[in-house]
Amino acid sequence: MTHSPLRRQLNLIDFTLAAMRRRLGRNAILFVVYVLVIFLLASVMFFSHAIRREASVMLADAPEITIQHLVMGRHDLVPLSYLDKIGKIRGVRSAEGRLWGYYYDRGTKANYTLMVPGKNATNLKLEEGQTILGEGVARLRKAQKGRILALSSPTGKPLVMRIKDILTSDSALVTSDLVLVSEADFRKFFNLPQDVYTDLVLSVRNQREVATIVGKVSYRLPDARIVTRSDVLRTYEAIFSWREGLLLALLGTSIIAFTIFVFDKASGLSGEERREIGILKAIGWDTGDILAMKVWEAALLSGLSFLTGTLTAYAHVFLFDAGLLKPVLQGWGVLYPDFTLPPAIDGLQLATLAFFTIVPFTAATIVPIWRAAITDPEQVMR
Repeated sequence: MTHSPLRRQLNLIDFTLAAMRRRLGRNAILFVVYVLVIFLLASVMFFSHAIRREASVMLADAPEITIQHLVMGRHDLVPLSYLDKIGKIRGVRSAEGRLWGYYYDRGTKANYTLMVPGKNATNLKLEEGQTILGEGVARLRKAQKGRILALSSPTGKPLVMRIKDILTSDSALVTSDLVLVSEADFRKFFNLPQDVYTDLVLSVRNQREVATIVGKVSYRLPDARIVTRSDVLRTYEAIFSWREGLLLALLGTSIIAFTIFVFDKASGLSGEERREIGILKAIGWDTGDILAMKVWEAALLSGLSFLTGTLTAYAHVFLFDAGLLKPVLQGWGVLYPDFTLPPAIDGLQLATLAFFTIVPFTAATIVPIWRAAITDPEQVMR
């Protein structure tokens, strides 16, 4: 009786599953090790891609151009007069001075970023004596909306403010360490004169004119350092890529050991498998059928391992906040942002991981099976 090609393959799969059940212990060890390797690789991949995407989304509203004043190569305060020099450049929609600075809180041993909200941030408008806290600062100080926050200024005088609001964890990636204050409180806290800013930001009408405007600003302010939004994005990309590479290098030794173990188990034939191949040859199976059966066995094992490893990695990163990787790839010292990454998967990365884990494992099983399959059945069974 002849069988259709599909029916033939279904029969081979059925026979393969029965053979795998007979060697359940060996296949279970292979499955666990395989899943662990894919889980580690996929977790790093998912987390690094998602945090890069989240950073790019958060920075989409960042100023197109930031201008800093340099004195002897060091960042210095920007005089108010610089605004007049660049505010009238053609193509500039608006020019604004920003006030922000760092503050080390000895009580929590954490660095905060004190900042005055921009003029366009109407929902963050503050009066003197009011503050809005980032999620991380509020968590460390156990602060709540409506309570009092006291900070000891560098001049030794305390700054007492009432907490107007606490920023949500949706923006915690970039706002976790923020303490928003009014301009009057900021200048009083750092004892700043009225005619200086930390830096200047420019908004441009046409994105294609950014390079031209940067050139004009450089000509008018030769002592300034100019940072564009794309520069910031490239810096974040480099930082996350470096940390991803560092983590993969640290995991490399373990992954290589696991990989050698898996391939050793996959490419070697046990005495039971040799006898099975000899019996199949003796009852009329040809070499192609035996190879197809073993390819199905390797493909089922590696495919199921890949699926399980990627699904557990997905749950680890996007449902359980990547607890194993966050401290390494995220990189904050004390104020770890408490946030959940929205799912974001790079299809090309996933396909690459599948190719380099499923295909080599499946291919490694073919050579020893082929050698056994072309040998005389009597010799194989001996």
